[in-house]
Amino acid sequence: MTRDATTVLIRPVISEKTYALMDRNVYVFVVDPKATKIDVRQAVERAFGVKVDKVNTLNRKGKATRNRRTNTIGHRPNTKRAIVTLHPGDKIDLFES
Repeated sequence: MTRDATTVLIRPVISEKTYALMDRNVYVFVVDPKATKIDVRQAVERAFGVKVDKVNTLNRKGKATRNRRTNTIGHRPNTKRAIVTLHPGDKIDLFES
């Protein structure tokens, strides 16, 4: 079943570490928790018109939080990230200005 790229890719992860990875054609995205590596590969290739070499995924457990006023315990949502390595020569312009 092919899925739409907008439902698989939620947003790119922008941090100092991921910004340094962009120099090596590696991009990090928050993806749908039910998405497979094949879904992520197809979504990136369709959305940005590039060729993907490798996709690694990881599930991140949400942090436990505590409300200071009522002292109730909660947690942030679990997320799934995809680390996408592009074919040499391809590039994604995340910051177009």
